[in-house]
Amino acid sequence: MKALHTQLLYELERFQASPQTIETLFIGGGTPSTIEPKLYKPIFNLLSPYLKNNAEITTEANPNSASMQWLEGMRTLGVNRISFGVQSFDNKKLKALNRAHSYTDAIDAINRAKEIGYEHISLDLIYNYADDTKELLINDIDIAFSLPIDHISAYELTIEEHTKFAQTPNKRQDNDNLAFFVTKEIEKRGFKAYEISNFGSYQSKHNRGYWQGKDYIGAGAGAVGFLQDTRLYPSTDIDSYIKNPLNITKEKLSDEELTIEKIFLGLRSDIGVSKSILTPTMIKQADILVAREKLIYQDTHYYNRDFFISDELALFLLK
Repeated sequence: MKALHTQLLYELERFQASPQTIETLFIGGGTPSTIEPKLYKPIFNLLSPYLKNNAEITTEANPNSASMQWLEGMRTLGVNRISFGVQSFDNKKLKALNRAHSYTDAIDAINRAKEIGYEHISLDLIYNYADDTKELLINDIDIAFSLPIDHISAYELTIEEHTKFAQTPNKRQDNDNLAFFVTKEIEKRGFKAYEISNFGSYQSKHNRGYWQGKDYIGAGAGAVGFLQDTRLYPSTDIDSYIKNPLNITKEKLSDEELTIEKIFLGLRSDIGVSKSILTPTMIKQADILVAREKLIYQDTHYYNRDFFISDELALFLLK
């Protein structure tokens, strides 16, 4: 936490932050709920003058470690949005995914957060686990909608190299139809998709900031920051980060790379793609997609009708 404080001091200067300029703050990783609120206090004391009055302040949390005391402590610091790593309300699935909580832990944690006064509550669900069925996923979605939430993130199970799951690739099924099914069921219950994996009656301002290409500070081991045209990478190793939190690698992006990123992010969300950033050839390709009813053109932007084919549409624009 001291290393984090050191890096944030440095980044506030690098980003030339001034009072009331930070729109959102996101404490991520799932495990923020294992750190006592008092350890966050110096961080909040540092950042408070820079936060806008209506700043969205989110923390992630694991249901089993988000105690009443922890939730109250974080709310007192100013956190007004919480995202729970629920994944499922099926105990067998939770065990298979190596989750430490039960479905009742998740329900209790969400209800506690509402009782304490969190304005916005989100939860994550995972699909395409090997034993997933439509019945199981409908049950997950129904329970989610019975709770006081205004946002859901639904992610396809992915298995990364060098993880425990990499030794058991059969834990995943490859079923595109479940992606369409989950989206349809969530939207049917009133949460509109505003990005390929995110749905809600409330849209996370922090998420939108990434997709809009706004600058953001990335503080902590393995975090990533972005300033104008440069990505910033602190050390990914915890011990190295603690020893020197200012050992930050820079990657400067070309104008072409920035444009490509804006196209990919714009098409996988309701941000859209501004016509002004496209070349005449790209505009010609985009107009073909409009004629084929794959994109919508409104005012100054092209918007995607189907987030699931966003990568294919982006590649069509770029070819």
